[in-house]
Amino acid sequence: MDYKQAMKSIDEQKFAPVYVTYGSESYLIEQFIRKLTDKMIEPEHLDFAVSKYDLNEVPVQNVIADAETLPFMVPRKLIIAGNAQFLTGSRDSGKVDHQLDRLTEYLGAPVDFTVLVFTVSVDKLDERKKLVKQLKEKKALVPCLPLTAEELQAWVRRQAKRESFELADGVVDQLVLYTGGHLQSLAAEIEKISLNVGRGGTATPELIDSLVVRSTEQNVFILIEQVVQLRLDRAFALLEELLKQKEEPIKIVMLMARQFRIMLQVKELSKQSYSHQQIGGQLGLHPYAVKIAEGQARAYDAEKLGRIVSQLADLDFKMKSGGIDKVLGLELFLLGLAA
Repeated sequence: MDYKQAMKSIDEQKFAPVYVTYGSESYLIEQFIRKLTDKMIEPEHLDFAVSKYDLNEVPVQNVIADAETLPFMVPRKLIIAGNAQFLTGSRDSGKVDHQLDRLTEYLGAPVDFTVLVFTVSVDKLDERKKLVKQLKEKKALVPCLPLTAEELQAWVRRQAKRESFELADGVVDQLVLYTGGHLQSLAAEIEKISLNVGRGGTATPELIDSLVVRSTEQNVFILIEQVVQLRLDRAFALLEELLKQKEEPIKIVMLMARQFRIMLQVKELSKQSYSHQQIGGQLGLHPYAVKIAEGQARAYDAEKLGRIVSQLADLDFKMKSGGIDKVLGLELFLLGLAA
């Protein structure tokens, strides 16, 4: 079942005996488990009703034994078993001997007093495995994958509405861009903004600039966006800010080269009609980052992008060999980009 269907069923007090939550969006996995806990377990029963296991340390047959054991002093219990790597295509480390036949047997006749949740932080399970096929037939699989650009924007608006503050024009995209589209970061920043503006207040672009903490990678990402949009004053202001923070110019060049390579790859894959989700999966990127890179790449043809990557490699060599002042080299490169 998909994530929304699973959450709706839980709201309606319809609990499946087994769930497998998988995907790279850890925030969605956490929210799923939190809702399941809140709907299933009374607060005073938490200590007795909820058990957690790490399957890197505990064999799955022990987890099944706990699931089959009658609950103590509570009507039902919730078991969360993390790192279910045996459902993926990764190699077994050999540290724990998982008797997967016990899980297969349990799926055939699960007890009615336990809800068992497996979690694993991968975007794809190995559907060639008999166990994964069985879980799929049982509709136990709940993917927790990165949201699309449109879903992210809608999610931000919903969260702001829930916190009772307004978003000025452009703030949704700005907020997603500054956090890299990761829900955990977005949730933390929205809470911070809510405390700052108060109920009925409005989050402005200036507030987002001053309030949202950005990584060096995100700042370089934004710097390139400013150059693409021919906002040189903002680009140089951002470069100055990075240098004031003692960021190494060589690191900035490296991150720029990475972003332009991504733009080139996205441009080529887009020509083959791949979706943002598919491109993100191939390149290990968030779909929103793919969308932004695709937009940035429109300002250049593939040949120009290739030349820029080559220029950055030359600049990196000159910086490391003392052939050019590092800051001057960066500034000249940015001016050349905008020419």
